[in-house]
Amino acid sequence: PAMAGSRFTAPTAAEAEQLLLQKQALAEEEAAKTKRELLTHFLQEKLSHEEQSSKWGLHKVRTAWRSAQRKTKDQELRQDIEILSQTFTRVIDCKDGVIEGLVRELEEAEEQHNRALRSHLHLTEQLLHLQRRRLGYLEEGFNAQVDALKAEFEAERCGISGGEGEW
Repeated sequence: PAMAGSRFTAPTAAEAEQLLLQKQALAEEEAAKTKRELLTHFLQEKLSHEEQSSKWGLHKVRTAWRSAQRKTKDQELRQDIEILSQTFTRVIDCKDGVIEGLVRELEEAEEQHNRALRSHLHLTEQLLHLQRRRLGYLEEGFNAQVDALKAEFEAERCGISGGEGEW
């Protein structure tokens, strides 16, 4: 019984030391757990911050890239417009030259037409003059024949009237 009673008595120094070591180990484990949780929370915050920084940096890079692409495209389009403008100017100059040539040809053709028309009118007037002269000669010839026929008719009539008694 003495042993049994000593069991329920105050812990011995070894037990107290062991109990103290267990408490210390438990406290160290709690401290390590708390430290791990704090470290995990810190790392998660740092990761979140890095992700945000990464997103912001990526946004800046994309914006800068798009700006560079726009600038390059702007230069290309301006060069294209300049080339097209020069080409358009050359085409317009060429067409203006063709139009001027056609206007000269048209003026020459109109002048040629007017000369031909004047020549035709002159020749028509000459032909008309010749035809009138011919008509005049024909009319004179006709009148001369009519006069000759009248004279012949009168002569025959006189001959018939004077010779009526002969028959």
